[in-house]
Amino acid sequence: MSRTATLVADMARTVRPPPAPPTPTPATVRTIHRRLDRAFGPLDPPRRWDPLEELVLTILSQNTSDLNSGRAFDALRRRFPSWESLASASPEDVADAIRPGGLANTKAPRILAVLHEIRRREGGRIDLAWMTTASDDRVAEYLSSLPGVGPKTVACVLAFSLGRPALPVDTHVLRVARRLGFYDERTDAARAHRIMHAAVPPRLRVTMHVGLIRLGRLICKPGRPRCEACPLQDLCPTAPTVLGAA
Repeated sequence: MSRTATLVADMARTVRPPPAPPTPTPATVRTIHRRLDRAFGPLDPPRRWDPLEELVLTILSQNTSDLNSGRAFDALRRRFPSWESLASASPEDVADAIRPGGLANTKAPRILAVLHEIRRREGGRIDLAWMTTASDDRVAEYLSSLPGVGPKTVACVLAFSLGRPALPVDTHVLRVARRLGFYDERTDAARAHRIMHAAVPPRLRVTMHVGLIRLGRLICKPGRPRCEACPLQDLCPTAPTVLGAA
């Protein structure tokens, strides 16, 4: 190896990337929640649905607004009043019903696959009412094993249908929590759920989810966040960089 190559190799071994900002402490997490509640509260969760309704609604909510997913869900239930009639429908008919929610041709077969699998497991019935008395772990294990169901959908059913201490990480929460230093750019959604579950106390998880979403929609948007208007500016490791470039 040449002297130059040796020097480059030695530098690669000795140069270290800058340290990541410290993750929020428990006290900082509580302060974040308190300020979100003051700025955007009350941080009430969405209307509570039956577990199966919440499951289907969450599938419909992917890559669209709450307004559009709600319209798609209402149209779906009008067209197919029972789960059995929905499960017996063709993908084309389901897609036609949920067209207002976007990505209808992708979501229709996904919904049908989930309903068919539930019917197979539940002895011909399409019903998840048993989840109201089941443990969080049992519910999460069951939902996670359904086709196309990921950690966000599992957390939505736990939090919004069953009233359990879960914190769904959607695109807004993923972005905002990353900027706040809970994790870095390399963290995927599955790991982000585990990190947020560990970092946020159980009693604050659902309302923290609501607050982070409101912050992400109004202030901490994709692209350049409006750090100058953010109630968490002094707690956020990203704010100095954004404001320094303004």
